[in-house]
Amino acid sequence: MGNKGVFLDRGIVTTIIILCVIPFLLQNSFHYEIAIMCMLNAVICIGLNMLVGYTGQISLGHGAFAGLGAYVAVILSTTFEFDPVLSIIISVVVLAVLAFLISKPVLKLEGHYLAMATLAVGIIISLVLRNEDQLTGGPDGMSVSQFHILGYVFENDMQWYVLSAIFLVFSIWALQNVVNSPFGRILRCIRDSETAAKAIGADVPYYKTYVFVISVVIATIAGSLYSYYTGFISPEESGFMRSIQLVVMIVFGGLGRIYGAVFGAIIITALPQFLTFLHDYEQMVFGAIIIFVMIFMPKGIVSIFDTLKVDKTELKKKDNA
Repeated sequence: MGNKGVFLDRGIVTTIIILCVIPFLLQNSFHYEIAIMCMLNAVICIGLNMLVGYTGQISLGHGAFAGLGAYVAVILSTTFEFDPVLSIIISVVVLAVLAFLISKPVLKLEGHYLAMATLAVGIIISLVLRNEDQLTGGPDGMSVSQFHILGYVFENDMQWYVLSAIFLVFSIWALQNVVNSPFGRILRCIRDSETAAKAIGADVPYYKTYVFVISVVIATIAGSLYSYYTGFISPEESGFMRSIQLVVMIVFGGLGRIYGAVFGAIIITALPQFLTFLHDYEQMVFGAIIIFVMIFMPKGIVSIFDTLKVDKTELKKKDNA
């Protein structure tokens, strides 16, 4: 028996239903902005989780890659008047080549050495974006031209919501296919033991590089789309704290879990907006919630579903007894 068709998967179907219902609950542009930000962050985290959660390679520079990719696309379309879609494609190629070149020396490292190396790369990228005033606008950032696909201009929140939702569903579908394939099993083997992976004949450097490049490409596309949506981009999008935020999202949601990245991104993105009424205590409560989850749910917020599944299984056993 082969794998089930992707759209028969309950997770995908549930995701589509929820995404179709959400617009009826959104009351203004600010709500749409949060929803779109949640989805695009979730897409970036899906790629990052593939690298960190499934392959075991820590990256503290993904925010910088997303920011750099967005800047390349924005500069091409805004300054040099390239078509936005073509600009994103060129940006993807440029960042893929850059990620490939960086991965060769960096991915030879392990553990905290790898984390420090990716952090250093991220800091370098952020500094370049801040200092190249003529191209990037410097610390003040730059405005972004209007986004369109084959002449269809994205002008309102609903259009951007639909585009982001399609991108998110496609990303979840793609990750599920990777995870359930022999390729995905090799990635998990590399995460658990590189020695064992080499023993079964896996080309470990190849797999590490491939996943690193793919995760950077995903971050590039999502970062570019967000910049086109907001109509503005600044070096803050590539800063150190942005990279840390992305790592917190996947750890909070659940490393190595398909929906861990999605839940983590949504909660960490949206939660601060619900805590604004606390004013001076907002950050303190936000931090306390993260600490609470990490202490009592070390496998991430999605571990709640594991508990519910176990309880449901035990109830069935009792009913059958």
